[in-house]
Amino acid sequence: AMLREGIKRATQRGLSQSQLEWLEGNAEKLPIEDNSIDVYTIAFGLRNVTNTSAALADAHRCLKPGGKYMILEFSHVESEPLKSVYDFYSFNVIPKLGEIVARDRDSYQYLVESIRKFPTQEKLKTMMRDVGFKHVTHENLTGGMVAIH
Repeated sequence: AMLREGIKRATQRGLSQSQLEWLEGNAEKLPIEDNSIDVYTIAFGLRNVTNTSAALADAHRCLKPGGKYMILEFSHVESEPLKSVYDFYSFNVIPKLGEIVARDRDSYQYLVESIRKFPTQEKLKTMMRDVGFKHVTHENLTGGMVAIH
């Protein structure tokens, strides 16, 4: 469903399907040749892989020298008072909204917990460097609720 939506949106924006290659696979062992792609993006998905380091290493394996790996992921708010407000909202409001709107409290509780278990911005940068990435940076969005690496 997500790939179909991506293809639909790319087409609506005038991107030719010959410009893009769509792939569904295990991020820890993608069916892609070594050093074969220019850009690899992952949005709100790295947090859900079993072995983050393995997924990072496989992304590095797939990229051509000088290739770009871009991660958009929920992250960690560090500054007060936003951190306290965000924690309260995350643990008390998000699961309740999931229960009311989607009749699925457990999935929204998992979302909150998985965000907290995911490495911090600095830790993720270290993990990326450990598997061979160079020039690793990050930018916090919304006070760190989301980060781009």
